[in-house]
Amino acid sequence: MHVLLDATAVPADRGGVGRYVDELVPELDRSGIRLTIAAQARDAELFGRIAPRGDVVAVPATLESRARRMLWEQTGLPALARRVRPDVVHSPHYTMPLATRVPVVVTLHDATFFTTPELHLRSKAVFFRNAIRVAARRAAALVTPSKATRDEVVRLVGADPARFHVAYHGVDHDRFHAVPAADAARVRATLDIGDAAYVGFLGTLEPRKNVPALVRGWVRACADLDDPPALVLAGGKGWDDAIDAAVAAVPARLTVRRPGYLPLDDLPGFLAGATVLAYPSLGEGFGLPVLEAMACGATVLTTRELSLPEVGGDAVAYCGTDDASIGAELRALIDDGERRSRLATAAVERAGSFTWEAAAAAHVEAYDVAAHRRP
Repeated sequence: MHVLLDATAVPADRGGVGRYVDELVPELDRSGIRLTIAAQARDAELFGRIAPRGDVVAVPATLESRARRMLWEQTGLPALARRVRPDVVHSPHYTMPLATRVPVVVTLHDATFFTTPELHLRSKAVFFRNAIRVAARRAAALVTPSKATRDEVVRLVGADPARFHVAYHGVDHDRFHAVPAADAARVRATLDIGDAAYVGFLGTLEPRKNVPALVRGWVRACADLDDPPALVLAGGKGWDDAIDAAVAAVPARLTVRRPGYLPLDDLPGFLAGATVLAYPSLGEGFGLPVLEAMACGATVLTTRELSLPEVGGDAVAYCGTDDASIGAELRALIDDGERRSRLATAAVERAGSFTWEAAAAAHVEAYDVAAHRRP
């Protein structure tokens, strides 16, 4: 099996699709399939290192521009496919080349562009709704990271469910695991919270992460605590303008910190060191921060929206999406150390079943099905 994987959509900051492709590629390489990877010039060395059996084709640096990359996808990628003659093209981020006779597998990460479009930038929601519709009609096979995403795309677009393959994301267990107390303390020292316990959040500060409700819920949870935990909102700034107002309304006796991106090596200590890792999202295609926190032995509080129960199972606590529910469940966890300990133990065990090796196997199955289906 020879697969041409178009990794040109991977962003320089390795968020989202970047994490997915970077973790998937080594396992695909180890699985025995032949990989040809089209990559941005800045990523050529990385992919050559993590896929030593594969071939890497670096595209011109000018394709870092989104518009030029999209044009290349419709012209240069089909030309590359004609030259290297793969059995399958894998487009790992919603869009796909239309003018190729090679079967195409497309990964659809999320259906919230349909279900909650108001939580995305309007231009982004319109673009990705159209891309999902095209892929649902034209792709030989479709990969989603959860059953919830598959079911929503089928319901909303009318796609054939038989063409979908669910490939749960894995977790890098070499990086995300329980850490010694000293590591958690080292990270805590960078957060400017002194010796205070903290409720943590990790993710882009965008509207669907529901951070303003988390801030208000945390204030409720701390209302009569003599020694309240701080709230640490870690991750990229995003575009949720309501967060500033929510933080501005926090009583002076409480501590909120927004450290921005944390170094990758600090994430296990940050996650493991939190009294509770709160992720009250309004909807996820998968929910990788929840899984990574579970692998680190964190007590996780999240919602039952879309895919999140598929990830958390019985190993996390759940709340609603409103600040009253978030506050009540958060306070219950703060007050119950024994329950936090039980959940943390269960979380590590459940996270162990999510591996990138299993994700790669599901992708190979999709490639095999696509290779035997006419485009």
